[in-house]
Amino acid sequence: MKEKILNEWKAFKSLPKQVRVLLETNMMYAFVLPIVELFVGAYIMRSSSNPTLVIKYQMALYTGIPITFLLNGYLLRYVDIRKLYSVGMLLSGVSMTVMMQLKEMNTTGIMMAGLIMGCSYGLFWSNRDFLALETTNDDNRNYYYGIETFFYTICFIVVPAVIGAFLGQAEQGLLGSIDIQTGYHLVTGLVFILTIIASIVIHADKFHNPKQKRFIYFKFEKLWNKLLLLSGLKGLVQGYLVTAPAILIMKLLGDESTLGTVQAFSGIATAILLYYLGRKTKPKHRLIILSVGIMIFLVGTLFNAYWFSGFGVIAFVLCKVLFMPLHDIAYFPIQMRVIDVVSAKEKRNEFAYIFNHEFGLYIGRIFGLGMYIVLATYVSENFALRYALVVVAAIQVLSIPMAKNIIKDSKSSDQEKLVQYEEETI
Repeated sequence: MKEKILNEWKAFKSLPKQVRVLLETNMMYAFVLPIVELFVGAYIMRSSSNPTLVIKYQMALYTGIPITFLLNGYLLRYVDIRKLYSVGMLLSGVSMTVMMQLKEMNTTGIMMAGLIMGCSYGLFWSNRDFLALETTNDDNRNYYYGIETFFYTICFIVVPAVIGAFLGQAEQGLLGSIDIQTGYHLVTGLVFILTIIASIVIHADKFHNPKQKRFIYFKFEKLWNKLLLLSGLKGLVQGYLVTAPAILIMKLLGDESTLGTVQAFSGIATAILLYYLGRKTKPKHRLIILSVGIMIFLVGTLFNAYWFSGFGVIAFVLCKVLFMPLHDIAYFPIQMRVIDVVSAKEKRNEFAYIFNHEFGLYIGRIFGLGMYIVLATYVSENFALRYALVVVAAIQVLSIPMAKNIIKDSKSSDQEKLVQYEEETI
C-alpha cells in the first residue's frame, strides 16, 4: 500500500510545477464549493420557506457568470490573472455575507447575493479554465481532471456531512452560545479563511495572461459551433437538475438521511474510480467514458420513472452521482482539445473560446431551468419529476454521436496541420 501511495505521489510530482500549483489551489477551493452550493439554498429555505426564492437566486447566479466572463476578458488586459482568480474565490464569502445581512428574504436581496455569487463563479471558472488550458496538454489532461474531480467529489461528501452536523448541533442548542444564525456566520468566516489560503497558494508560481487582447468574435470554425451545441446540452441537464433532485428527495423520501448515507459510500467509490480513470486512461478513451456516464444517467431516470418511490429516487440519485463526474472528466479535455485546434487554426486568443463557450452553457442552463418551471407549473410537478427527467436524459444521448464527430474532426484538423507543416518544411 505504502509503495502504491508513493507511486501516486511521484506521478503527481512529475507534473509541471504550474499544473501542481493550479491543482493545489483548486483542491483548497474544493472545500468551499459544497458550502456555497448546498448551504446557501438551505439557508434561503430556512429563512423564507419559499422555493421560488431559491430558483430566483439560481437564475441571478447563472446570469452573473457570463457577465463576469465578459468583464474578466477586459480585466485580463490590465490585471494579473492570479489576482482575478483570487478575487473570484473571495467573492464567495462576500456573497454569503450579503445574504446573512438581509433582515428579510426578498427578491432584490436574494438576486443581489446570487449575482455576486455568479461574479465569483465567473471570475473563478473563466481564469481556472484558461490556466488549465495553458498549463496542461492533451496527454496529461485526463490525469489533471481526474485529480480535480476526485477532490471535488470527496469534498461534496465530507464537507456537507461535517458542516451539516455542526449546524444541526447549533440548532439543537448543543454548542453553548452558538445558535443556528451564529453557526451560519462562522461557516461564512470559514469560507473566507479557505479562500484566503487558496489565494496565497495560487501566487506560488507565475502564470501568464492571454497574449492577444481581443476576445469577442461572432463567427467561428464549424468545429467550434459543434462544441457549442454540445455545451448547450451540458447546460440543459445542469439547469434542469438545479432543483429537481432536491424536490424529488423531499417529496418521495421525506428527508435526506437515508439517501445521504448511501450517497456518501457511492460517492467515495466514484471518486476512487475517477482518480483511476484519470491516471490510466488516454485521450482515445474519452468518448467511452462520456457514453458510459450518459447511459448510467438514462438508466437512473428510467428507474425513477418506473418506480417513482423512495427506491426509485435512491437509484436515480446514485446514477446521477456517477454520471456528472464521468461526464465532466471526458467533456473538459474534449473542450480543451477543440480550443487547442481552433485557436491555432484561427490564430485567436484562447480566452475568446472560453468566453464564447460559457454562453453555450448559459443558454442550455436557462432553457433547462425554464423547462422545469414550465412543466411543474402548467403540466404537473409529478410529470416534471417523473417523465420529463427521462426526456432530458434521452436528449443527453445525442451528446455521444456529437462528441464522436467532434473528436474525429479535431484529429482531422491535426492531420491537416501536420501536412501543412511538412509542406512548409520541404
